[in-house]
Amino acid sequence: MPTYHKLVRDYIPQIIEQNGKNSLTSILSDQEYIAALKQKVNEEAEELVTAETKQDIIEEAADMLELLHAIAEVNGTSIEEIEKERKKKKAERGGFRERVFLLGVDD
Repeated sequence: MPTYHKLVRDYIPQIIEQNGKNSLTSILSDQEYIAALKQKVNEEAEELVTAETKQDIIEEAADMLELLHAIAEVNGTSIEEIEKERKKKKAERGGFRERVFLLGVDD
């Protein structure tokens, strides 16, 4: 049996079973869950970085968004609160639309 040791979406064990296979799972403690979410963000970010097609980019961005929802929930906040902070930062510092690439700062 291959080992994965990674956080997966809730229905993955049922999908594996529907495909005629067995899986071994465990339920994480709060502390383990937070660590696994952070690890999963890195995994999904790498997949987003390497995505090449529009559909792949959409799928990987959706995975990142799902993780942001989970991180918000486990930290007792909401995606709306995160969105409020995003808007505040954008108003104060701008977004990334203008493609500004900082080369250096002269002290």
